[in-house]
Amino acid sequence: MKSNQTFSRAWLASGYLFLYLPIVALVIFSFNDSPIPSILRGFTFKWYAALANDGEMLSGFGLSLKIALATAFGSVILGTLAAFALTKYKRFAGRTLFAGMVSAPLVMPEVILGLSLLLMLVSLQRLLGWPERGMMTIWLGHLLLGMAYATVVVQARLQGLPPQLEEAAMDLGAKPAQLFRLVTLPMIAQSLLSAWLLTFTISLDDVVISAFLSGPGATTMPLVIFSRARLGLNPSVNAMATMIIAVVSLGVIAASTWTVRTERRRQREMSAAQRAN
Repeated sequence: MKSNQTFSRAWLASGYLFLYLPIVALVIFSFNDSPIPSILRGFTFKWYAALANDGEMLSGFGLSLKIALATAFGSVILGTLAAFALTKYKRFAGRTLFAGMVSAPLVMPEVILGLSLLLMLVSLQRLLGWPERGMMTIWLGHLLLGMAYATVVVQARLQGLPPQLEEAAMDLGAKPAQLFRLVTLPMIAQSLLSAWLLTFTISLDDVVISAFLSGPGATTMPLVIFSRARLGLNPSVNAMATMIIAVVSLGVIAASTWTVRTERRRQREMSAAQRAN
């Protein structure tokens, strides 16, 4: 029994090392004084200072951040609507086709998604003169992929909700808008936050779809890094990656803390209600 526990812990530790050791190495090399990224020598902050003067990288990061924010909000809204349609309405014309179309981006290679969207947008541009490839077209591609992920996350939460709560609210005279705002929304808030973080991250680091749908003057941060990787990465790229890791880590910690506190408060309220009854 003890040997099994030791093996399980060793296997778990190996998995964590495999996943996170490269990230730790990247953070360490962001403070490397050597101009050659693969040679560790000394400690310095000069690559962070150089990053402040890197207009191309900062511009790409700003564009990626705007697209990621718009994608996260749009994906959560559309994904929630799709999840409600699939969960609340078991039978309607075209339900099977709709469910398949919603989940198709999850199993389809991004190369196919990017190429198909590019062909469609080029055809529209020839017919209507719109849209020009740039920030909007990248956002549309990311929205297509993000909506599929958001739908899965929200739908899983909706399927686990006890229907008695909504039925009780309707028996007490709650209108559909009140039912959603006062009963359903608080119970799915955690899944909405999870879907937002997931789609934000997917959009922020996407390369394939962005490469197909970007245009002149619309180069995202992953595309900038990918283009520089062909010629040899500058250590300032490590500094940018470290800053992103720090921001994302703080966001995940804050979201996890909020989720735990919300769940504890909900459990206390349910226990108090049961004791009152």
